Amino acid sequence: MNLPNLLTTIRIILVPVFMVFAIFDVPNGDFIAAVVFSLAAITDFFDGHIARKNKLVTKLGALIDPVADKLLIAGALLSLVQLGRVNAILAMVILAREFAVMGLRLIAASAGVTIKVSKFGKLKTTSQFVAVVALLLNLPFGGILMYLTAIITVVSGAEYFIKGAHVLKE
Repeated sequence: MNLPNLLTTIRIILVPVFMVFAIFDVPNGDFIAAVVFSLAAITDFFDGHIARKNKLVTKLGALIDPVADKLLIAGALLSLVQLGRVNAILAMVILAREFAVMGLRLIAASAGVTIKVSKFGKLKTTSQFVAVVALLLNLPFGGILMYLTAIITVVSGAEYFIKGAHVLKE
C-alpha cells in the first residue's frame, strides 16, 4: 500500500461520511458535507499526481482509482437527488456516461490498450466537483453549473468512445 493507493482508499472511505452529512439533518450538514466532499475530491488530484511523479503507479491503483471516482460522484449525485437539488434523469445521464466509459476502459485494458484521461475528461471531473459543491452549499448558480457539467460529461464520453471505437470493433 503506497501513498497514492492510501489516498484513493481514503476517498472511498469519505464517500459514506460525506453522504451522512449531506442527507441527514445534521447541524451545518451542508457545509460539512461540502468540506468532506472537497477533501475527497482533492485526494483524486493528489493520488494520480504523486503516483506519476514518484513512479508509484500500480495495478491496484489503476483499478481502484476510477472506482473511487465513480463512487464519489455517484454518492454525491444520489445525495443531491435525495435532497431534491438534482433531477434524477440528469443524474442518470451523468452516471450512465461514467459507467459506460469505465466499461470501455476495462474492455480496452483486457485487450492491452490504455485509454488515457483526456483534457476534456479532466475538465469533466473538475466541473462535476465544482457543481456538486455549489449545490451542497445551495449556491444560486449550482443548478446551472450541473446542467453545464452534464453537457461536458456527455461530450467527454463521446470523445472517449470515438477514440476507443477501434477497441470495440475487435
